[in-house]
Amino acid sequence: MTAPSTYGLSTQARNLQWLLTDLVEEVPGVNSVAVVSSDGLLLLSSDPGGAAGATPAPTKGPRGASADLATIVSGLGSLTTGAAELMDGGAVKQTMVAMEFGSVFVMAISDGSLLGVHATPDCDMSVVAYHMALFVGRAGHVLTPEVRSELRQSMEKTP
Repeated sequence: MTAPSTYGLSTQARNLQWLLTDLVEEVPGVNSVAVVSSDGLLLLSSDPGGAAGATPAPTKGPRGASADLATIVSGLGSLTTGAAELMDGGAVKQTMVAMEFGSVFVMAISDGSLLGVHATPDCDMSVVAYHMALFVGRAGHVLTPEVRSELRQSMEKTP
């Protein structure tokens, strides 16, 4: 895989892109990955048509659209947060949807930001969840309002 273009980005933004690339390349069965802000905007994606400097997914997911995954991640995050509030369940840590032809995982990062992963049906769910937790642990303190703003602006510059 070609390294993403990081020209003009801060060290923190480049580190987040590196973490995303590592997640996609190192975890078997991962189709695509998206990082979504609390307001549902796509910040980072493994789809080359997504965020600036994003890396391509090892296999093509349905429609190959990072916007689709971002929409799903944002919707699932909102739905599960509402359900947790109604049930007095506390903060949602992770959501997983297992389907016949794949799985979708959503994990909270910080300040409402979410990490979403679309994986193959035969993936090892515990391995995917473990690597997502590693990403969240490493990215949580880096994904500041300033970095989120920088990533949003880089998305707007993407052709």
